[in-house]
Amino acid sequence: MSGLFENGLTPVHAMMLAGAFFAVVLVELAYTVMSPNENSKKRINRRMAIGDGKEKMSQKNILLQLRKERGLDENGMLVMPVKSLNQLILRSGLTLGLKKLGLYYAVYLVVMTLGIFFYFQSPTISAFTFPIYAVALPYFWLKRKAAKKTAAFGAQLADAIDLITRSLKAGHPVPVAISMVAREMADPIGTEFGLVVDEVTYGSDLVTALNNLYDRVDLPDLPLLISSISIQSTTGGNLREILEGLSLVVRDRFKMKRKIRAISAEGRMSAMFLSAMPILLFFALQFIVPGYYSEIWGETLTWYWLGGLGFWMTLGNLLILKMVSFKF
Repeated sequence: MSGLFENGLTPVHAMMLAGAFFAVVLVELAYTVMSPNENSKKRINRRMAIGDGKEKMSQKNILLQLRKERGLDENGMLVMPVKSLNQLILRSGLTLGLKKLGLYYAVYLVVMTLGIFFYFQSPTISAFTFPIYAVALPYFWLKRKAAKKTAAFGAQLADAIDLITRSLKAGHPVPVAISMVAREMADPIGTEFGLVVDEVTYGSDLVTALNNLYDRVDLPDLPLLISSISIQSTTGGNLREILEGLSLVVRDRFKMKRKIRAISAEGRMSAMFLSAMPILLFFALQFIVPGYYSEIWGETLTWYWLGGLGFWMTLGNLLILKMVSFKF
């Protein structure tokens, strides 16, 4: 920092400022590209926004576009060689498409690599942090996006089942009842059920389309709905009564999950605070006193200590996560 004020703007600081400016421009560009326009904001979900856009599209083309946006081919199959990563992108609900997502990731990687290298002026630190910002951070960001989408879907599921039940009471068949969910409910459940309707329209059977829905969402409550419809389609029965009971079960499970989350909030906040505090203190010292750690970066023992610190922090967080996570 002293060189910036005493000797003028150095090349290193110029590169840092250019990187920061480039990052701001990138964020603005991403917001412009990804934010919905005024017409799409008026639509209740993404599928309807595409269908009612300026360029009218057929139902089949809407299905193909929705699959392409989510990282699937025209037949609904995963296209990436790393299937687990492709599945995670699919479940995250991102609608950028794999090409645009890869472009954003490449720009993010270049900005982070240059920023860290020119800030620390150390190839060792750059190599040490590369797996963190190149692999770990994007992976956990996708995991969080997928978890938020699954939670939002779960919060809407009971209402969707009630809507299907009311439609069945009115005498509609099951596919028509499901299409009511696609037309009347917001994302994420509206578009997901819309994909089910489109797949049934173009040759898939209802149970297979619902299983594809489960692959896209991975909600534990969803197999209950799939099993109910599957059993009714093969053996018969009063699906309306089954779904009425299922709606009560899903609501009770949702309430229990919320109650458990509230009870375990203290443990999660403790883990977040204890993990973030040393990292925030490190960057605060680097900003206030840039040369505070300059004498220890060249010591081999420093990296052993940092590795041990990262190991014990990770282990502690995993233990706390295990204590506050409940599956039922």
